[in-house]
Amino acid sequence: MELKLLNEQGQAGAAVAAADTVFGRDYNEALIHQIVVAYAANARSGNRKQKDREEVSHTTKKPWRQKGTGRARAGMSSSPLWRGGGRIFPNSPEENFSHKVNKKMFRAGICSILSQLAREDRLSVIENLSVEAPKTKLLSQKLQGMGLDSVLVITDNLDENLLLASRNLPNVLVVEPKHADPMSLVFYKKVLVTKGALAKIEEMYA
Repeated sequence: MELKLLNEQGQAGAAVAAADTVFGRDYNEALIHQIVVAYAANARSGNRKQKDREEVSHTTKKPWRQKGTGRARAGMSSSPLWRGGGRIFPNSPEENFSHKVNKKMFRAGICSILSQLAREDRLSVIENLSVEAPKTKLLSQKLQGMGLDSVLVITDNLDENLLLASRNLPNVLVVEPKHADPMSLVFYKKVLVTKGALAKIEEMYA
C-alpha cells in the first residue's frame, strides 16, 4: 500500500510505503459504526436527572372529593398524569451508558477507517509539520496554503507551538497516534500523518 507524501506547501511528492495490514483492509461499515457509537457512548457522562412522585413539589391533600364531581378520581397532585407531576421511571445520574468493545474489534475498526480514508484520498503523509511560534495565524496560513480547511493532524512528537496554535481553530485537531479516536478520524475531511506517526500507527495496529 502506498500513501501520498505532501510537502509543507501541500504539493504531492514521492509515495510512502505503508503496511497493508493497517491501510489495506476491507471496508467494514457495521464494525466502524459500532466502534464510533461505543466511543461516543463511553464519553457520555450520566448527569441527567428527573424527579419521581416523591421529589416533585406537591401536596398530599386530595384535590377534590372522590365522588360526585364528574371528574376522574385523583389522590394527590404528584400524579404522573398531571402537569408538574413526577415521572414513573425517572432518569438517574447513576445510569450507565457504556458499551463494551474488545481490543481486537477496536483495532480492526480503526484499520478499516484508515484504509477507507486512504482509498478516498482523505489521508496523506507529511515529513513534518511545525510552526515557528504558538500563533494561530501562522498555522492557519500554512494549512490554507496546503488547501486544508478541516484536518486531523496526527504527529509523533506533540510540539507545544503546534498544539497551542491549533487550539483556536475549530476545524483543526492535533493529536498523538494513541489519541487518534474513531470519531475524529471519521469527522474531519482530511487526515494528515507525519512520517514518525505513521511508523507508530503501524506498530500499534499491524
